[in-house]
Amino acid sequence: MRLLLALMLSLSLPAFAQHDHGAHKSAAVQSAPLSDGVVKKIDAKAGEVVIQHGQLDSIGMPPMTMAFGVADKAWLGKLKAGDKIRFAAEMKGGNAIVSRYEMAK
Repeated sequence: MRLLLALMLSLSLPAFAQHDHGAHKSAAVQSAPLSDGVVKKIDAKAGEVVIQHGQLDSIGMPPMTMAFGVADKAWLGKLKAGDKIRFAAEMKGGNAIVSRYEMAK
């Protein structure tokens, strides 16, 4: 009986550890450093914003111009081509997403 209990506990620990790791990842995304970017295009129909940006360490992207999904589609109505922003990016479902942004000063 003790052996069965020990086996059940040992099998559940990795699942618990993975869940805990996910919580830390979310906190890390919230505190991800903001990167500079320039909005090149808004594609409201696709739900994307095209941003020219520098190195994005949070998702391992070199400087380039690329399309990002957005965490909040309402942002697409607030941004326009030419806006200078500071933003955080994350990978979600294999897609690069702007998780937060602010207007650059």
